Amino acid sequence: MKRDEIVVALVVGGASSEREVSKLSGKGVLDALKSNGYKYKIIDPAYGINQPEKEEEFFGDTDFIHPSKEKYIEAVNSQLFDGIDIVFNALHGTWGEDGTIQALFELRGLQYTGSDVLASSISMNKTFTKVMFNHYGVNTPEWLLVDNTSKLEEGISRRVQEAVGFPCVIKPNNQGSAIGLTICHNESEVLPAFELAVKYSNETLIESYIEGYELTVGVIDKTPLPPLHIKPKHEFYDYTCKYTPGMSEYEVPANFPQTVLDKLMEQALYAYNSISCKGYGRIDFRLSKDHVPYCLEVNTLPGLTSTSLLPKAAGAAGIPFDELVDRIVLNSLDAD
Repeated sequence: MKRDEIVVALVVGGASSEREVSKLSGKGVLDALKSNGYKYKIIDPAYGINQPEKEEEFFGDTDFIHPSKEKYIEAVNSQLFDGIDIVFNALHGTWGEDGTIQALFELRGLQYTGSDVLASSISMNKTFTKVMFNHYGVNTPEWLLVDNTSKLEEGISRRVQEAVGFPCVIKPNNQGSAIGLTICHNESEVLPAFELAVKYSNETLIESYIEGYELTVGVIDKTPLPPLHIKPKHEFYDYTCKYTPGMSEYEVPANFPQTVLDKLMEQALYAYNSISCKGYGRIDFRLSKDHVPYCLEVNTLPGLTSTSLLPKAAGAAGIPFDELVDRIVLNSLDAD
């Protein structure tokens, strides 16, 4: 099947807190689809059956109509997806990256890019992911899971100290893009950090903070890419540093001994396979001062923006952005 005969539904936007990030990824993917000669249509499932007529309206700052997760079923079950060969899922966050819309695609009989329902669901739950890491020999920081439905009882700081110590990281259990994440250096910072995290999730993950370096390893069709070293201008790789040009520096391949890079790639592939990812993904690490990798999470739908990490790593491996998107589409078609 020739590329100009393949019809791609580019799904962007959505109703999660990462809606704007999805638009950025979607715009990059759209340009690549055009460059590669695919037929395409753009669909924002949070708009239901009422979609914009102009391309630029999908990516603007003003929403066409009020986005809502309730409209996903209406959109997927409509004529919008008739005649589609493959869905390119450029959504991020809840309802797009967590297995929800993947289940709708499968019920509709649609092929789609990225991991399936189970892998997507596990990866969005950081605690489930860490359980799988432990089972498959992937090193990960110690952690404590706190259920937000019960109020913070007296002694939570002591529990944190005993379980993970300080400094520690407090973050929502099922969010991405560092949303709701705080690094706590002492007991007085625990409660404010917890109160921030509970705004985004019903569960809060408290994790030991690994002093050292921030790295990530992309994977394309079970092949790890060169590890990338992230050097944020802030204390950690927060939302601003992720999506604001100039707020982070990147080094790829990372400037560490080859034995360290090999270990990172090995651990990345173990992590990727531990939850049965497919197509592509990105695995995030902290590398300790003595070069021990600690795996933090698996991203089954990593960003595809101008500042995103997977495209940078792919470029270092000799895969330009248009080819990266092309591989994702063709590998997803071949896999099914």
